[in-house]
Amino acid sequence: MADTKNMPATEEDWKKKLTSEQYQILREKGTEAPFTGKYVDNHEAGMFVCAACGQQLFSSDTKFDSGTGWPSFTDPVNLQNIELHEDASHGMRRIEVTCKNCGSHLGHLFDDGPPDKGGKRYCINSACLVLKK
Repeated sequence: MADTKNMPATEEDWKKKLTSEQYQILREKGTEAPFTGKYVDNHEAGMFVCAACGQQLFSSDTKFDSGTGWPSFTDPVNLQNIELHEDASHGMRRIEVTCKNCGSHLGHLFDDGPPDKGGKRYCINSACLVLKK
């Protein structure tokens, strides 16, 4: 369940709550280097929640090895827990994925996922996630 009671009110509060890497990715829409995140090769069962607010995001049951260097999922645990936005930054047209509860940047959505699982790939930064086993 998301922690709405202790949600930071200002960006200064977010800087105090998050690590510098998490702040740069979650709040400033950055990304971690490929193949460096702690969940890229993780195969443990559980629920991945937002590192900023605790909102449930992805089940380990939907995680797959995309070979891209970031944790990849075929579906969110609940479409109501995320928001999708057009992203034209860096000379590319992509779909940004954010946490609906706290507005934090999580990663991007691509149409190159497993065809037998709907063809979607939610490419999410490890720094944005916490695995609850």
